[in-house]
Amino acid sequence: MTATEPRPPFLSRGPLLLGGACLLAVACAGALLRRTEPAPLPPGEEVVLAPAPVPSAPSAPVPARLVPRVHAQLPHDPGAFTQGLLVEGTRTFESTGLVGRSSLREVDRATGRVLRSLDVAAPRFAEGLALVGDELVQLTWQDHVAYVYGRDDFALHREHRYDTEGWGLCYDGTTLYMSDGSDVLFARDPSTFAVRAQLPVRAEGEPVERLNELECVGEHVYANVWQTNRIVRIRKADGVVDAIVDAAALEPRVPGVDVLNGIAYLPETERFLVTGKLWPVMYEVSFEAAP
Repeated sequence: MTATEPRPPFLSRGPLLLGGACLLAVACAGALLRRTEPAPLPPGEEVVLAPAPVPSAPSAPVPARLVPRVHAQLPHDPGAFTQGLLVEGTRTFESTGLVGRSSLREVDRATGRVLRSLDVAAPRFAEGLALVGDELVQLTWQDHVAYVYGRDDFALHREHRYDTEGWGLCYDGTTLYMSDGSDVLFARDPSTFAVRAQLPVRAEGEPVERLNELECVGEHVYANVWQTNRIVRIRKADGVVDAIVDAAALEPRVPGVDVLNGIAYLPETERFLVTGKLWPVMYEVSFEAAP
């Protein structure tokens, strides 16, 4: 590292003074202009230069820890392998899976009774469900096709094709968000089903895989994490998980039930309906800070 030489003093353009004062000024100026050499180091010693500080990257936010508070228990068809769940006003719609048992349903939330049902023929395995206007969009798992039905008559209007697997689906009024079991959400055009963007999902900087059933709520997407009792809250702006719901306490202690899956938002109360595959119960819950 090169030492910085001292700058000479500003010299006036006025007339020179004669005599001792002039000699003194010249001597002072010469002293200031001479290079000052650093003192030699003692034998065996080295100069160690500290590296310039490197700005640290901002740490990933720690997700809030939430738990469900149960406000009501509602009956649910224990034969329904729930893949998608949504609410419109007082109406509740559900998509069920398994080959030969897949269906699109409208159910009575209070009693669990199936009001209408349309079978999805084998070998199709139905998956996530979203409502776009007055049409229901239902995914299939590995068949790369989404069905678009009339909400009020379940008449098939058209189909969309896609390249990935189909897991979960939700609509925020502008964009469809779709999961395929990976750590990525796909933002899709609701009319053409074309991919607008891909959103990697991260919790504390780490990828969150097996994203399943989805629910769009404001600036977030809530997602069940397959084979767990966790629900993650994902920021649509950047894919960051800012809250994790531990819903293990909800799982019914009865034989034959499968994993938590199925989440629908109730805007009037800001609560959620939550259920699972083959669960005999559906819960109305709010998410609160874990104790």
